[in-house]
Amino acid sequence: MSVDAITEIRQYLTFKLDGEVFALDVATVREVLDFTTVTKIPRTPEFMRGVINLRGSVVPVVDLRLAFGMTATEKTVSTCIIVVEVCLEGETNIMGALADSVEEVIDLEPDQIQPAPKLGTSIKADFIRGMGKRDTQFLMILDIDRVFSAEQLAGLQLPAHAAA
Repeated sequence: MSVDAITEIRQYLTFKLDGEVFALDVATVREVLDFTTVTKIPRTPEFMRGVINLRGSVVPVVDLRLAFGMTATEKTVSTCIIVVEVCLEGETNIMGALADSVEEVIDLEPDQIQPAPKLGTSIKADFIRGMGKRDTQFLMILDIDRVFSAEQLAGLQLPAHAAA
């Protein structure tokens, strides 16, 4: 969905990664969990931290900081896992995304959201749906399906139990 398709006030869950504020459409967020034990899976990319047991279901957990080229997420009292619904190749999957902290749920009007900046052809930023502006602060609104795109997760085999 492009910024032009946003024609009404929407709610976004804001969270921090390495001091920067990001946002996800609340419609894609299932829940926010305290950081818990993550079971590492051998031979997966570094950004794939492992899996968690979520009420009997196996849920893959990705370190968004590593996926975005930042340093690994350090466990603190504020570290959490944002459980999201992701559409991969036409199927809905449940995944966890590590975040330094969750801030709040905010409302943004369409005129508070601008298209993502064009960063040239060598930098892929198609996972940014737009830039939200709140007071003097910018926040990156993520397109969660593109963050967890098939290309990004190439080589990652999601457990069959992870599908919703």
